Amino acid sequence: MADALAAAGGLLPEADPASVNAAAVLGDGQQVAVGVPGVAQPAGSGAAPAGAGGGLLDLNTAAAADLDALPGIGPVLAQRIVDHRTAQGPFTSVDQLDDVSGIGPAIFADLVDRVRV
Repeated sequence: MADALAAAGGLLPEADPASVNAAAVLGDGQQVAVGVPGVAQPAGSGAAPAGAGGGLLDLNTAAAADLDALPGIGPVLAQRIVDHRTAQGPFTSVDQLDDVSGIGPAIFADLVDRVRV
């Protein structure tokens, strides 16, 4: 993350440096929007967790590690979400999470306001 911030010219004066974990590891091609309301931040970025402050995690681009950071989702269920997306194609609705084995009404209720497609 620190290298990405440096390559981008650093943070703008109005950006909160505490909202970014400069030690976070980013994947190739991963985008990070810092200080942009309503944009999901990658897990481990040190930014607000998915769902906080309007940032939502995209079900179609999130890695298993990003999904694992959501409440009620462990590594196995996170991988099932990724596998479902791979086998069935991109999610077209958050409601399709109900089709993933292991996601029942309680987990879905915890996720619905934290994810998007």
